[in-house]
Amino acid sequence: MHVDLLITHASQLLTIPAHDQGPQRGDRLGDLAIIADGALAVSHGSIVDLGPTVDLAARHQAAQTIDASGRVVMPGFVDPHTHVVFAGDRANEFERRIAGATYLEIMQAGGGIMSTVRATRAASLDELIDQTRARLDRMLAHGTTTAEAKTGYGLETTAELKMLDASARLDAEHPIDLVPTFLGAHAIPLEYTGRADEYTDLVVNEMLPAVASLVTHHSSFFIDVFCEDGAFTLDQSRRILLKAQALGFALKIHVDEFEPLGGTRLGVELGAISVDHVVTTPQDEIELLGKSSTIAVSLPGTPFGLAQRDYTPAQAILAAGGALALATDLNPGTTWNESMQMIVALACRYLKLTQAQALAAATINAAYAIGRGGSIGSLEIGKQADVLIMDVSDYRSIGYRYGTNLVRSVIKRGQIVYPTS
Repeated sequence: MHVDLLITHASQLLTIPAHDQGPQRGDRLGDLAIIADGALAVSHGSIVDLGPTVDLAARHQAAQTIDASGRVVMPGFVDPHTHVVFAGDRANEFERRIAGATYLEIMQAGGGIMSTVRATRAASLDELIDQTRARLDRMLAHGTTTAEAKTGYGLETTAELKMLDASARLDAEHPIDLVPTFLGAHAIPLEYTGRADEYTDLVVNEMLPAVASLVTHHSSFFIDVFCEDGAFTLDQSRRILLKAQALGFALKIHVDEFEPLGGTRLGVELGAISVDHVVTTPQDEIELLGKSSTIAVSLPGTPFGLAQRDYTPAQAILAAGGALALATDLNPGTTWNESMQMIVALACRYLKLTQAQALAAATINAAYAIGRGGSIGSLEIGKQADVLIMDVSDYRSIGYRYGTNLVRSVIKRGQIVYPTS
């Protein structure tokens, strides 16, 4: 059979399969389904065959062959929670945090999210695209091939739609596939201080209908809410998500980052595809989550970036039979990190995941956390050929090593996109 691309002689070909057409759950997380001296065949951007090199070399003639030369070959990383579209930075606030100010104290003083809101509102569309493109380039170089991209730094209809426009244009031009999420309910803007219900009305009655008028496929577009002390209450979150659901959108929700407000229970009850952060989640809601199809997305870079002690109770979630995914939470305030490799390393240390569990959480489970598990996140026949060749011979080096880039090559839809020359 003639194929476009044949990758041969992987020391370990990590296929990381879906389980029962869904994410890997509970004690089954970490199934890498390794093929030793593995090979992968690609045609028209999709995987058409995989197995031992000796078998594929006999079955296929390729227009291009890449000898992986004893390196790990694996699916591209999927980052299911990012705030990658923004302008400016907040290095000065990091300095304040080092001096002892808390995240909530900075936010209440008009900094935090509102600092980025001011910069993002002031940026032109081209400026916003240029600044975001540079971050996407670094994400790609570190192995991310698909990422979710939230709004939430506009907090007014025009600026929020500008962020969606930036995401759409970057999705069209950049190798990374971007999955859009509308997060107009990210914070209460300063002009609505003391009038949170009025701002909630604006999100429900103006912003969501405006987004709905622009979106063709509502079920593959997400609406998110930051349900947290100092942001949106449980009742306000419910109003927003119910309106989004009525408009046909899929749901996500930030929950339990600092305080448990019942957001995990709300997300499960409404059938959200994921609940994200899940740090202070009570045990009864962990049990509820474990019995549901909702995926827990852990963001270990955030407590690390804030120098906090508490992380997602990953072991409790797995013990309850839950599905766990990993993401960067890339944002300018708490965790400006573009590397899913670093997230895997943090998950091994602070969530006590094995390297195999962390890799599955950062690929196949992350893909299901953005509704793309049927097409990406694993190396299986029929799936998109988003592939990494890693500069290590054993997958256990990923997570063990950190602070460096172990990616040798990134292949997107069967084409080498990193390095570019």
